[in-house]
Amino acid sequence: MPTYKLTYFNFAGLGEPIRWMLSYLDVPFEDNRIEREQWPTIKSTTPYGQVPVLEVDGKQVCQSTAIARYLGKKAGLAGSNEWEDLMIDTMIDTFNDFRSSISKWFRESDEATKKKLEETLLNETVPFYFNKFNDHIKNNGGYLANGKLSWGDIYFISILEFMTTIWSDIIDKYEHIKALNDKVVNLPKIKAWIEKRPVPKK
Repeated sequence: MPTYKLTYFNFAGLGEPIRWMLSYLDVPFEDNRIEREQWPTIKSTTPYGQVPVLEVDGKQVCQSTAIARYLGKKAGLAGSNEWEDLMIDTMIDTFNDFRSSISKWFRESDEATKKKLEETLLNETVPFYFNKFNDHIKNNGGYLANGKLSWGDIYFISILEFMTTIWSDIIDKYEHIKALNDKVVNLPKIKAWIEKRPVPKK
């Protein structure tokens, strides 16, 4: 069995999809959580100066989506063919387009600018994307793609969980997103991880 070590900050963010996937696989992994003040000394040791970084038998890989996809294949949660893989990738790439607008808000240091960005996010960006995600899940049998659970669902819901630590009611109006959330967080191995993990920081 490979050995896994995940290096990421001491909060959920982009590290959590990988933690959930490793938990779903039911494999042991080292959850190496770093504090922000440690980052300057660690940054140069990562492949591209960013985290998360997953070490697989000592080999470093980065990019949270690529890692989740890799682990999804190991878990049998990829598509059954190239078209199904494309459907999963399309949804996650679209979700990451949405997530980039959240990242811009998250990193903004000027409070006035940040407030304006947040207003646009909550009044325009979130409704635009979430209405489409909600309808898509409804039309795909309650999942993001192909009418069945995939690594994309785990990635999607784990990131949304982090967003709800900032905006607690962000998914409340979206029936099918909420239903998918309930399915994923109650998967036995993921539920067990959520119950035992360190309390995530924002």
